[in-house]
Amino acid sequence: MVDLHELLLGFSIVSVVLFSIRRLQSLMMSVTAIAHESSALSVSPGPLSTFAKVLAAWRGPSPVSPSFLPETLESPASAKGEISNQSAARESDMSRAELEDSHDLTRPEKCDDLLTVKQCRELRKRPARLILPENFPALELGCERLKKRENKEFEVEGRDYCLVSKKGRRDVMEDSYGVTVDVAGDPKQAFFAVIDGHGGRAAADYVAENLGNNILREVETLGEERGSLEEAIRRGYSVTDKEFLSQGVVSGACAASVLLKDGHLHVANVGDCRVVLCRKGVADALTRDHQVSQEDERLRIENSGGFVHSRNGVWRVHGSLAISRAIGDLHLKEWIISEPEIKMCRITPDCEFLVMASDGLWDKVSDQEAVDLVSRQTNLQESCKKLVELACSKGSLDDITVMLINLQNFRS
Repeated sequence: MVDLHELLLGFSIVSVVLFSIRRLQSLMMSVTAIAHESSALSVSPGPLSTFAKVLAAWRGPSPVSPSFLPETLESPASAKGEISNQSAARESDMSRAELEDSHDLTRPEKCDDLLTVKQCRELRKRPARLILPENFPALELGCERLKKRENKEFEVEGRDYCLVSKKGRRDVMEDSYGVTVDVAGDPKQAFFAVIDGHGGRAAADYVAENLGNNILREVETLGEERGSLEEAIRRGYSVTDKEFLSQGVVSGACAASVLLKDGHLHVANVGDCRVVLCRKGVADALTRDHQVSQEDERLRIENSGGFVHSRNGVWRVHGSLAISRAIGDLHLKEWIISEPEIKMCRITPDCEFLVMASDGLWDKVSDQEAVDLVSRQTNLQESCKKLVELACSKGSLDDITVMLINLQNFRS
């Protein structure tokens, strides 16, 4: 019985050796055939490619080879990316010779080995390279950022007035200001403005350079009577708006202005820049914010065919601006008007100073809070700085511009 077991064991060993020899012979024949095929096609395959072919010939078709691609995948034999309509079972019956005949090794999108199939599939998924034109704006970002850093914060101090401006989180400082003193050679006549732009600096810069000149030109043309002064200010805003709109720029700007003349204040505004008068320590707002949240402004826009709605608790015109009046804003000009509200008052001994500021301050600091802070200081410039610091400490991320005007020297 022991001899029979030994006989069977020996027979098994011999069978395994013979089987291995036959597989080795088959492997060598495959290598020889592939070498002849490569030389006939004048292509010198790399060692990885040859090894992959040998494996394919020895182990049979691979589940990831082209003959086993499902119908939902793109066949590498299709140069234009067409999806094969043949079933996987039918493709598996194709002989390797037929598959190789259908491949063109001279075209990169048609491959006959596993590694190249994967590479072709990855190449088809990769998007085309994006070629940017030479004048693409991104190429100028480096220079623009250097200019923007220069406008991060600045201070101005003049006779009877001072100003501090600080850039918020935006890339561009959109606040600006305008000052004209000694109008017609009179030290008691002056023009001041605070401007808050949106959609870029274009409108704010234009208003700062032209609003005061336009108003003073209209004052000279129409005369100095009360009704004429109000009409001159109104025309000055209108002319500035029309001239800016003629440039075709989409941006806009809120503005608050003060004309000091003959011992009187002539205050005008469009938007949410605000002017506050300190009268014996009490804050008196001389302007009204023009916002879509105000019922009369909302009704005016709707009656003129505009659309307003509330988003996250903020009323906006056509889902865009929360203000209802401004200079510029070409795309919304039918509803965002440039007509200012004007208020006139006499400068009396109890009129101490004016606080003019953009909404970067007023969104965080109340009128009385601002007046109290300035009243406690002895230096206007330091008061400006502290107002800006107070707004920032309360979380203001907007551009902030604060101007203080001492009224004592403007009384008649």
